[in-house]
Amino acid sequence: MMIDDVLLKQIVEDLGLKVPYSRGQQIPVTKCWHFTTDGSSVDAIYSDADDFVAGMNRIHVVGRSYKDVIILAFCLMDTHIHFILYGEFESCNRFIHDYIRQTSRYISLKYHLRKKLLNLPIHHQKIDTDFYLKTVICYVLKNPSVGGLHFTFYDYPWSSGALYFRNGSYWTAPRWTDKNLFGRLGDLGLRAKRQTLKIKNSLNLEEDLRLDNGLIFPGEYVAYELVEKIFKTYKSFHFFMCISKEEDVESRGEFLSRLSIPISELRKYREDVCDELFHTRGLRMLDVRQRVRVAKVLKGRYRCSVRQVARVCGLLYDEVKGVM
Repeated sequence: MMIDDVLLKQIVEDLGLKVPYSRGQQIPVTKCWHFTTDGSSVDAIYSDADDFVAGMNRIHVVGRSYKDVIILAFCLMDTHIHFILYGEFESCNRFIHDYIRQTSRYISLKYHLRKKLLNLPIHHQKIDTDFYLKTVICYVLKNPSVGGLHFTFYDYPWSSGALYFRNGSYWTAPRWTDKNLFGRLGDLGLRAKRQTLKIKNSLNLEEDLRLDNGLIFPGEYVAYELVEKIFKTYKSFHFFMCISKEEDVESRGEFLSRLSIPISELRKYREDVCDELFHTRGLRMLDVRQRVRVAKVLKGRYRCSVRQVARVCGLLYDEVKGVM
């Protein structure tokens, strides 16, 4: 990602990148934010690989309207999203809301589910020191493995994790890290551009935008080289990957929840429990009382969290917490 010299100079100052290192010192930073959505509010934002690809491409499409918003890291999970952003709060907040609005439009067109993300809770944290900035970046990148998915942060294809401190070895990373595989947007016809990017007007997009099998290379919109300057060395990056804990982030905002088993697996178990109790394979025909029964069985049988069972059963957290 290219950052113009004037903005880069301001970023260096706001992030304290020229402050001399002093052991144990935490350097103040400004204009950095952690945005996330409430994963317990929806059953799924991304239901398959095509949804994830469209979701990642959408980051670039939306971000083109926010030149003053810098994406430092992101992670798309099936039920929620995480972004670490640099910029004025108002601009960053509008970027996130625009992304959710366009995602909701995509879901409506593909699945005929209108207003699925209407009033989706969006939370934010202010990041005020370089230590916490490094901590929360690593927390976001580790989200898939913390959630029980069988990925390292380098392996997970729907985040920026595989961008940082690359040394040319691609065997543990998503396919898109191999730059020899890239094509160019300009090589596609107009219809193919629109189909690939899921937008009506692709005429103003950069012709040299790098693509891999329909996926825009995330390095086109993530300031990964800036993140490398924040950590300074891979050793430091690895250190924070090892020490960052969910509790360190939760204590700041109390809006993140631990997932004890993968949400995709729990959905499969939910179908089995629905069939077992009510002879139906889904939630559509169940009322709130029946859904609570399903939630109780899932909680007891699979030792998952209250937030998880509320999420997969289409219930509010408070509706489930009070009866568990």
